[in-house]
Amino acid sequence: MNQSVAEAIASQTMTDDWRRWLAENLLLGNDPHQLFGVLVDNGFSTTDARQEVERALSSPYLAGAQRLKNRLAKRDWVLACQRKLNRQRGSEVPRRERLSTEEFFEHYYSAARPVIITGMMDDWPAMRKWNLDYFRSYWAAREVEVQFGRNGDPYYELNKIAHKRVMKFGEFVDLVRDAGRTNDFYMTATNDSLNRRALTELWDDIVQVPAYLDGSRGAQGFLWLGPAGTITPFHHDLTNNFMAQVIGRKRLLLMPSCEIASVYNHSHCFTHVDGREVDYTRFPAMRDAQVLECTLNPGEILFLPVGCWHFVEGLDVSCTVSFTNFRWDNDYSSFYPTLQEF
Repeated sequence: MNQSVAEAIASQTMTDDWRRWLAENLLLGNDPHQLFGVLVDNGFSTTDARQEVERALSSPYLAGAQRLKNRLAKRDWVLACQRKLNRQRGSEVPRRERLSTEEFFEHYYSAARPVIITGMMDDWPAMRKWNLDYFRSYWAAREVEVQFGRNGDPYYELNKIAHKRVMKFGEFVDLVRDAGRTNDFYMTATNDSLNRRALTELWDDIVQVPAYLDGSRGAQGFLWLGPAGTITPFHHDLTNNFMAQVIGRKRLLLMPSCEIASVYNHSHCFTHVDGREVDYTRFPAMRDAQVLECTLNPGEILFLPVGCWHFVEGLDVSCTVSFTNFRWDNDYSSFYPTLQEF
């Protein structure tokens, strides 16, 4: 039996999965000769392996993909330039007292830069009235929706619909008061549809901050209430956001949207990178990401630009109101790509 016949009998059959592997590795710039060797090592005949590599290298489809890769590389360069410019601003989130409408729009909103604004919640009745006793005294019997059972699911944010639970507000307040540190339950913006109606009077204690927000658009805001230890994992939003802190403190880690190449975005707007302790062995590119850290105190408002990656940890029993109804265009979701897991 000659060698070519023996190879034909012994060789593996080329599949589309192997062709995709070959195309991907050629686009990544790997040596064609080494790829040929991998194919042979995995049971392909030298003739089949050589022909498949040559066919891929001469394919107009691969050439088209290479052109697209080159255009994406140019886009990556633009993002890298922005990353370099961001580092020249320093690593702190600035605090600004009572920013004017013009200053906020010019230097932060239109520039997509985070900022903590102080002094703009001084006229909120909520700052004087809100505490757990107040919540329980007036609304204990109201039925509210919360996120529950989060500790038993490492992907509780992705699976947040499955963690919804309806309960009496007084029962939830008691849980928050007595829990110590836990991430197992949390009232979040996801629970807004029921809670806005159940706790409607609470919004009388909120001022819409007319310097930045458009109260005529009908959006009152979103309520977040939970014990110390609540964790919102790294993600980005599809709008610009305000986080107005009423009770307690929150610790935040922020990464500008241009850091997307370093954050291992695996699905929609989420990443498996854990802000509590980054696993640099699993996620080595995170060593290069610009991470800003800040603590949001009662009476302070944090501006989170659209696409800004953020991790949030409740340091105390905390209550936050968030807003998206800015005076300026805040529609970025209508052209957001629909993405499956990467």
